[in-house]
Amino acid sequence: MFIQMLPIFYHDEYDAQTVPDGHRFPMRKYRETGRVLKEIGLVSARRPFRRPKPADFDMIALAHDPDYVRAVFDQTVDYRTARTIGFEMTHAVAMRSRLSCMGTYLSGKAALAEGIACNAAGGSHHARYTHGAGFCVFNDVGVAIRALQATRQISRALVVDCDVHQGDGTADIFQHDDSVFTFSLHCETNWPVRKVPSSLDIGLDAGLNDGAYLAELDRGLAASLGSFQPDIVFYNAGVDPHADDRLGKLSLTDQGIRKRDALVIRRIRERGLPLVCVMGGGYSQDVQHLARLHAMVFEEASRAFTSTSKAHRVGADGSS
Repeated sequence: MFIQMLPIFYHDEYDAQTVPDGHRFPMRKYRETGRVLKEIGLVSARRPFRRPKPADFDMIALAHDPDYVRAVFDQTVDYRTARTIGFEMTHAVAMRSRLSCMGTYLSGKAALAEGIACNAAGGSHHARYTHGAGFCVFNDVGVAIRALQATRQISRALVVDCDVHQGDGTADIFQHDDSVFTFSLHCETNWPVRKVPSSLDIGLDAGLNDGAYLAELDRGLAASLGSFQPDIVFYNAGVDPHADDRLGKLSLTDQGIRKRDALVIRRIRERGLPLVCVMGGGYSQDVQHLARLHAMVFEEASRAFTSTSKAHRVGADGSS
C-alpha cells in the first residue's frame, strides 16, 4: 500500500555558495537540514524532495516594490541596501531568494490540497515592501500569500511567527490589509529596535524558558484563532529562541523547541486548517545541531500529516 509522505520543498541552491563559511548567517544549515531530513527518513529515493523553480518577477512584485525586485534580479542593489540585508547581492543570493519564495508558494498549494506542507527554507520575515533587511532579501511568506490571493486560491491568511525576532517585514507588507492576520511571538529587547506593529505582538522578556514561553504561545494562538478565520496558516518555525543561539536572548531547550512546534501544529490542525511550515532563523555556529533543531518542525509536521492521512484512509474504506 502506498503511504503518503509529508510534502517537503527543497533545492540545493537554497544554500547560496557565495556566502562563505564563518559568515554571521550560517548558510550551510540548509544543505545540512536537507541531509538530516534524508537521514531520518522524511524523504527518500522513492519519495524525494519536491523541488521548486525560481519565482518570476511578477510573482515577487505582488509583495515588493517592483524597482527593488528588479535591482535584486539584476544584482544592482545599492551598497546601503545590501549592507542592511547583510549579503552581497550575487546571482546565487538572488536565486536562493527566488527559489525560497516559490518553495513557500508551492508549499501553500500543497497544504491546501493535502493539509500540511513544509519548505526547507523560508521565513524571511524582515524583508519589507520596499527593501530587504536582516539576511532577508524577499519575504517569501508575503509573496506566497499575495500569489495565492491573486490566483483566488485563498482569501484570508494567518501568519504565526515564532522566530525570536519580531516579524517587522511581514507586518509592514500587510499592515493595511485586514485579509491577513500577523501574530509575532518574539523577544521584546531583541532586533529590530524599531518594530512594525503586527495584528498581535507578544514581546517576551529576555531569558524566558520553556514553560513560560509555551504558555504565552498558547495564549497568542488562542487569541489569533479566536478573532480571525483564515483559509490557511503560515508558521515561521525559527529556532533562534534556543538558549544556545548567538542572536536569540531567550532560553528554550531542544525539547522546548520541539514542544513549541508540536503545539502550533496541533492547534492549527485541530481546527482543520491547512498549514505551511517554514524554517526561519537560527544562528548557532554548530551547524549540525542547528540543522537538527530545524528538522524538528518537519518531524512534528510529518507526525500530524501521517495521522491525518491514516484517519482519511480509515474513514474511506473502514481499514488502515
